Amino acid sequence: MPKKTEKKESTIKNKDKKFNLNKSLVILYILCFFIALASALPTYINSNFLSSFVSLQTISIFFVIANLFSFFLILTFPKIIKTVKDSTVFKALLVVYILSLFFFSTATSAWQSLLGLIFFVVFSSLLFIKLDLYLEKFTDNFSTGRVRTIYFTFYNLGLFLAPSISGLLVDNYNYSFVYWVAGLIVIPALIFFSINENFIEKKIEYKKEGVIKEFKKMIKNKDLRGVFVIAFILQLFYSTVVVYIPVYLHQYLGFGWEALGPIFSLMLLPFILIEIPAGNLADKYFGEKEMLIIGLVIMSISLFLFYYVSVSILWIWAIILFLSRIGAALIEAMRESYFFKLVDAEDIDMINIFRVTRPLAFILGPAAGILILAFLPLPYLFLFMAAIVLLSLTFVLPMKDTK
Repeated sequence: MPKKTEKKESTIKNKDKKFNLNKSLVILYILCFFIALASALPTYINSNFLSSFVSLQTISIFFVIANLFSFFLILTFPKIIKTVKDSTVFKALLVVYILSLFFFSTATSAWQSLLGLIFFVVFSSLLFIKLDLYLEKFTDNFSTGRVRTIYFTFYNLGLFLAPSISGLLVDNYNYSFVYWVAGLIVIPALIFFSINENFIEKKIEYKKEGVIKEFKKMIKNKDLRGVFVIAFILQLFYSTVVVYIPVYLHQYLGFGWEALGPIFSLMLLPFILIEIPAGNLADKYFGEKEMLIIGLVIMSISLFLFYYVSVSILWIWAIILFLSRIGAALIEAMRESYFFKLVDAEDIDMINIFRVTRPLAFILGPAAGILILAFLPLPYLFLFMAAIVLLSLTFVLPMKDTK
């Protein structure tokens, strides 16, 4: 674990340095876009596709199972990374991910769809962790906020385009065709990486502490503990809205995919418009803490509106969804900037602990959904999440800002 104080002092001392993109970063941004687009295409149709085989409660169980696999494989992933060449690992992940998407497209039964979901969740998670490590190799600490938010803007550009494309594919073909197209999109990423791998192959001596030792360090450190909780809360929000909002709007409120595709794309605009300016502000002026607080408040308000609003009026839901992603975009940008000012690429175990928040949230979120839906209507799940998001402020307030 790097010395946090030294990294923060370096951030302050170098805040006025000129930030320049290099070829390695541009390559990683392009790879991120293709992989994000391929991953996002099925994301908002997964629940509805699975509902053709199983009930809503069983869909929640499927997501729990898939993310349990992801959780344990992420924790063992550092052992592979420390022993196998980076480019070999990344190419293998891309190939297996392509095959897993093609497999998912052929699902005709509940068990096959469960296996497809497991492959989809596991390998998309591992690919983005590998991109994380590549990116950190070429990031100077003074530019962490800008490097990370540009990266996430490319990531979110893929997410922004995906819902409209998915909606068109579902309307004109079927759900299965979406997974087939997603697999085809990863192929150019594999070719592009193979051509340019020498530009991003940089030897790193990974630290040997191990996940358990790093987890104990994280628990004792209020800054790392706080950003870990925030990362978990953000993923818990995603696990709720990605799994249940499409089902709620489509099956409960009666919106068709010709309407849902465009408004899901519209709601993702804040990730493209907000994150780079937020990263600049965090690097140069404010630090991350204030914007984290603002993002959490906005997110909790939007979740309350998910619970309270039950009208089938498209423009109202477009505004609510857009508001929710303003909060999420601020939290996502500040989470990345804050955490990666505290760690380096060598700290692979700490990075893996940080990224395990996603499968952990996608285990606990649907599990909570199963319990709540057994006794209460679906909107109460959003009210529960609003309360959880507000409570997370207690972990942000003690964190030391990096300004």
